[in-house]
Amino acid sequence: MFDRVSLDHVVLRARDADALISFYCTVLGAKVERSLDIGLVQLRLGSILIDIVGAHSALGRRQGPPPDGGRNLDHFCLRVEPFDEASIRAHLEACDVAASATQEVYGAEGFGPSIYVTDPEGTVIELKGAATRPGRADGG
Repeated sequence: MFDRVSLDHVVLRARDADALISFYCTVLGAKVERSLDIGLVQLRLGSILIDIVGAHSALGRRQGPPPDGGRNLDHFCLRVEPFDEASIRAHLEACDVAASATQEVYGAEGFGPSIYVTDPEGTVIELKGAATRPGRADGG
């Protein structure tokens, strides 16, 4: 059906939009691309957008109460290059962001290294390097 698919954007609702924007800009290097008065800030990170919607804004109130204890997203994965584990860990430590142990995880390209971090709203982000070995969708 499709020849190429990549992540276009993710929309995150936030109790504290400013803290979330700061996290993505400081820790992951995103840049504010657009900010709309309805409560939407669009961050550019490489070729994708991460949209932050303040839960108490006009736009955020359309989706009900702010996230509280429940999650509507398990995690999202950002394919990162280069995957220099030492540099990534040093940067995360400088930002005071806890990180998981590096794991070999199956992704769109096969098995490769991944480190997981959590943003201030509790969303888990997988930072994934290039595949080190191929894999198949059936687990083989």
